[in-house]
Amino acid sequence: MFTLSKTERLNSKIRIGKMFESGSSKSFSVFPMRVVFMPAEQMDARAAILVSVSKRRFKHAVDRNRIKRQIREAYRLNKHLLTDELQKHDVRMAVAFLYVADEILPTSEIAVKMKIALQRIVEKHFS
Repeated sequence: MFTLSKTERLNSKIRIGKMFESGSSKSFSVFPMRVVFMPAEQMDARAAILVSVSKRRFKHAVDRNRIKRQIREAYRLNKHLLTDELQKHDVRMAVAFLYVADEILPTSEIAVKMKIALQRIVEKHFS
């Protein structure tokens, strides 16, 4: 339940490209993240995620990797909020988390925002 397997990572360039085309996906912001999501077929996992941190904002790879690790951990612990709902409706989804803050925030704050983001995905997609 609290795992993040390889199948749950979004790595198809075609699917990533489709996510960021205009009109094909929905997006919203929950500071410090911008969330882009779209329904997807033919995926192994219920939800596949992509985590992105701007090289322009964080010059050092150490900082970018730390932020990505924080976001993945927050998602891993709270993904049941999304996957349970997806399973109920038999839907698969691709989700991208883009970090937009200018500084590294504490993991606890990112975890709280992740919960809000996952609940908002469910609200926007299923209502």
